[in-house]
Amino acid sequence: MSEVTPLDRAKRNATGIAATTVTGVWLAALMLGYGWWLAALLFGYIVIVPVVAMVFDEDEDETEERATEPDRNAADGNAADALDRLRTRYADGELTDEEFERKLDRLLETETVADAADWTRRERARADGEVGEVDEVDDIDEERERDAA
Repeated sequence: MSEVTPLDRAKRNATGIAATTVTGVWLAALMLGYGWWLAALLFGYIVIVPVVAMVFDEDEDETEERATEPDRNAADGNAADALDRLRTRYADGELTDEEFERKLDRLLETETVADAADWTRRERARADGEVGEVDEVDDIDEERERDAA
């Protein structure tokens, strides 16, 4: 495990440090009554901060792309993992037939974010005893299924 030195941390946070310094300078100038505070603000944010960002943050885009790639596939992977775990628990005898079917239905109903939101609204409406809202959500679900087909 490699240790991160203060210099490495300063390089990684150079843009934030520059922006904080620029803000401190123009704000101090404003509070002390100097007339050049506006020039410091404009020069700092139009020249200094962008230059520091270009010099020190050149590989930030690459690391952001690498970080978001697994997130894009995370939903698919999580659904597959959940289904695999469910099948394994059923195969090991931890779940009865009814429990397996109920959990499988719930998993398939909440496969996408929209499905999960609809399922949550429907369950809350059922728990609150609002039958009309459950019917509305069911109608929306039927419309989506027709549109998908």
